Amino acid sequence: MQHIGGPLKKFLKSSGLEKGVAQQNAMEAWANVVGENVSKNATPVDVQHGILTIKTETPAWRQELHFQKKIIVENLNKKLNKKVIKDIRFI
Repeated sequence: MQHIGGPLKKFLKSSGLEKGVAQQNAMEAWANVVGENVSKNATPVDVQHGILTIKTETPAWRQELHFQKKIIVENLNKKLNKKVIKDIRFI
């Protein structure tokens, strides 16, 4: 019997859904990458064209995370094993 992973990956790639799935995985990986304290105060709301949108609880959190944006993008992409996220927008 064949494992479902191979055919599923092939289908996602051929149907053009691979990028969307990878971007959704970035949203799901957010809490794991940034940690519990940050994830309580900043939650992913959308991702389109490689730009992850994060809603912050306060302007102070928005500013702090903006300073750490480059590192967060690198860590998210490292977690996903590919360059999925190009930028983060904090709202």
